[in-house]
Amino acid sequence: MIEALDLFRAFQPHRGKAIVTTTGTAGRNWKDVSTNETRDVTLGGAMGHTASAAFGLAMGLPDEKIILFDAEGSLLMNLGVLATVAGKKPKNFYHFLLDNECYATTGGQPVPNAEQINYAGMAREAGYASTFQFEDLEDFATNVESILNETGPVFVSVKIRAEVENLPIALRKRASARSRAETIKSLQAELGISV
Repeated sequence: MIEALDLFRAFQPHRGKAIVTTTGTAGRNWKDVSTNETRDVTLGGAMGHTASAAFGLAMGLPDEKIILFDAEGSLLMNLGVLATVAGKKPKNFYHFLLDNECYATTGGQPVPNAEQINYAGMAREAGYASTFQFEDLEDFATNVESILNETGPVFVSVKIRAEVENLPIALRKRASARSRAETIKSLQAELGISV
């Protein structure tokens, strides 16, 4: 598996003036590598809709190359977008899927059937013009320039190492909640109200 930061370092020299859209962990890693932040679009809280948002940019800006660094957890929440993208055939859309086999931003829960899903195969069968799969950084680095010269829509699935950011919600330490009476008393004191 590939480290996301290494993937971005291999990609960056071939970016050109493309608009790069990212989400989740990819967005944080991309920020460390990007040399043109004015053409970066972070889709932070758009899990499940990142491909739709980037596809919308591609349709609205047909003279711009649009690159999406997506996550498989997000794509699985809206697989129908593959058919929509394929049907509209945006020649300027490059969909890179970073597959770490888990929901890294929400606690590392495994993606269902993670080891068996062929995302590039799904995109190919949906009708993307070109699809690719990578598990090796050198192989990716050797091919990324020619991939970006393909006519879109292009789909690229890359196996990356998971960077789990949090414990699952149920295991996180929660702040103790104040009672209603304690909250009112604190607010009254803050506002200078005596009772």
